[in-house]
Amino acid sequence: MNKKIRENKELPREHPVLIVIRVVLGLVFIFSSVMKGIDPMGTAYRVEDYLGAYNMYWLDDYNLFISFFVIGIEFLIGVALLFKLKPRLASLGVFLIMIFFTVITYIDAKENLVPDCGCFGDAITITPWQTFYKNIILIILAAIVFFARRSLYARMKGWLQWVLLIFFALAYGWFMSYNFNHLPIIDFRDWKEGNDMKSVGDDKSVTYLIYRNKETGEEKEYISPDYPWRDSVWMSRWEFVDQRTEVIEALRKHNLIIEDFKGNNYTKAIIENSSYTFLLITPDIEKANGKAMITANELMESTANHDVNFVMITASVPETLAKYREVYKLTYAIFLADGTELKAMIRSNPGLILMKDGVVIEKWHYNDFPSSWREANRDINQ
Repeated sequence: MNKKIRENKELPREHPVLIVIRVVLGLVFIFSSVMKGIDPMGTAYRVEDYLGAYNMYWLDDYNLFISFFVIGIEFLIGVALLFKLKPRLASLGVFLIMIFFTVITYIDAKENLVPDCGCFGDAITITPWQTFYKNIILIILAAIVFFARRSLYARMKGWLQWVLLIFFALAYGWFMSYNFNHLPIIDFRDWKEGNDMKSVGDDKSVTYLIYRNKETGEEKEYISPDYPWRDSVWMSRWEFVDQRTEVIEALRKHNLIIEDFKGNNYTKAIIENSSYTFLLITPDIEKANGKAMITANELMESTANHDVNFVMITASVPETLAKYREVYKLTYAIFLADGTELKAMIRSNPGLILMKDGVVIEKWHYNDFPSSWREANRDINQ
């Protein structure tokens, strides 16, 4: 017993500065992984972007696995650093992972491959160069921890450290799985519940007229028709020089454009409809959950005697839609939109969104689809 006490007292003490660096690194990694773990499907889309940028399309089928794996490793490194669980192994892990991501983000920033790395999910959006500069700071901190790893001693027994790491891994795995099999517990996207997606204002143009004083040469710019064109004296002293036109765009809440098969725009008619409107969102109907598509039919049929609209919006090509229209007995109206925008609306294929007068009332993952209008109402009023 005395020997163990003596040995513990002889362990080198961690420098206060090193403690601060280790804790900061751990917290950054935990925060980053949690923000991504809230929306693992969104992270999978980012992985897909990077694989495409590097022409690694052969890994496309593993996007989701890579997403779960990278987020999980990031979380465990953060936890290990924060609580000094296997700290030497954690110091090596954080240093290696920062070397890898610093190189990747430099190439990304230099070549402008991916506009948003998704380092903090959709909670915080930063540019490629901001991401690289952030990683420069983190790799310096990681290097300090790595080269000072000999002073990182955990007083907890080794087997207990592994038990805690396994516990954190299982708990975090459940957290990510829940967010994947349902909708993210926190929605950082524009199309979250309660958001009003109506655009504000109409597109219009403003014409500016430039006149020059004939005597002094002074030039003035006026907004047409707000200039003294009725003043004959003024008109005799000033001469028209030029004009320019500016188009003032409306404040748009989204980039979604919904069209029918002939290219007619139905975006406003659908999104800003004054009646309840169900949007069945399926970026790729070939990959849509079949059971949910059948449940959606049941839901649509239950709205027949109510003032409720039901439409499907997809990015699938008409030939594919023709096939699945028969498979799922689709009788509701089908519209087309960009697949990227549809993926941003809801992390589910298919996903269900209920809107009214431009406001997102409720959203459902395909595992949680209501089978009737009555059931949907119950979810709304909860």
